[in-house]
Amino acid sequence: MRLVCAPEDHAFTEDGALNVVLYGQPGATEDGRSARGSAGQAAKADFLRARLEAAPRAWDFLSLALSVVTADLAGQRSASADGWTREFDLTVAVADPTFWNGQSAAIEAALKFLSTDRWHLTFVGGGLQPAPPRDPARPDEDCVVLLSGGMDSLIGAIDLVQQGMKPFAVSNIVRGDGDNQAAFSAAVGGGLRHLALNHNATPPGAKEPSQRARSLIFLAFGVLAATSVGAYHAGGQVPFYVCENGFIAINPPLTGARLGSLSTRTAHPEFLNRIRDVLAAAGLRVKILNPYEHWTKGEMLKACADQALLKAHAAQSVSCGRYRVFNYKHCGRCVPCQVRRAAFLAWGEQDTTFYKFAPLGKNDPEHSNFDDVRSVAMAVAEIGADGLDAWLGPALAYPKMGDTGPLRDLVRRGMEELAALHQAHGVK
Repeated sequence: MRLVCAPEDHAFTEDGALNVVLYGQPGATEDGRSARGSAGQAAKADFLRARLEAAPRAWDFLSLALSVVTADLAGQRSASADGWTREFDLTVAVADPTFWNGQSAAIEAALKFLSTDRWHLTFVGGGLQPAPPRDPARPDEDCVVLLSGGMDSLIGAIDLVQQGMKPFAVSNIVRGDGDNQAAFSAAVGGGLRHLALNHNATPPGAKEPSQRARSLIFLAFGVLAATSVGAYHAGGQVPFYVCENGFIAINPPLTGARLGSLSTRTAHPEFLNRIRDVLAAAGLRVKILNPYEHWTKGEMLKACADQALLKAHAAQSVSCGRYRVFNYKHCGRCVPCQVRRAAFLAWGEQDTTFYKFAPLGKNDPEHSNFDDVRSVAMAVAEIGADGLDAWLGPALAYPKMGDTGPLRDLVRRGMEELAALHQAHGVK
């Protein structure tokens, strides 16, 4: 699938490629419908309305991320040869095409790991570079933290404040999570500065639901914000916290049939390390950190530095991988829901979350298709029979994973939390 992604003044040609208007409207044809896609107009407007000024290459990185997320939505996996893997050929308009073309192979490798698709990137000139505000704001926060509306990012924001830091909260607005993002930013630290942006990526046709590449937009929004704070403009490096428990970040395949591509890899060490390399090459002084990369979700809950605040909001947070499918309710049975429920059990606090499917061990026709529950049960059984290493196989064997010893031990503890959940529910 070919896409050309650029601002609306770009000389688009109708040569079979999907044209995507970045930071503008696609325009309508005679029948009132557009053959073009679009992305980023609201995010640009909201950022500039806040009188923020980002680094030029941060805008280029955002242009890349908007292009990738639009491609991810436009490319239907069902139309691919194997029903999953797609091929993308992206042309992206940036301000510094020479630099970004030099990084194309590194970015393609990161995207391949993230979405399991094949990517080819070409960068051309003409990318958006907004004029600096006349009276730019220079936020005095000393770090940036992603605030998703989930439990892990809530704990991360709480802990940063308790450590004496002043985080700038950044969110990607998602329907069903926006209220949580606003509520959590208001509750933590007496109220955090909160920048909520929406990529508004809209292809002209149906949207692919898997959305494995959306992680890049989260990082791009965070980098944009990090380069806008006063400390960055003064020449300093800004920490950017992506807080997620290490077990779900790695998301080891539970069975031989459950491939890693079935799970998102937003905070996977391999992906983050590849993006860190790209940001360093770009001279963007933004340090991506996940302080919980060696922690389970249960350990995060138990160690949170403000237990009262966490208890007040934990059940309100969102973890479910099928949240929208079940009318913005937790299903209770997907892998993220099981990890959440296991974490509450390890924490020792009552889980008041409503789950569509509360019993995990119930043996009747309604509950017979709990594929994720069976996958976890099979993994627990295999570890018990053959040991952790035999079950893990090559799940940690990636070139940029770093020291895998702590990660292996983390996976063991994460599986022990899940095993305790299954035992409590009588899963067989």
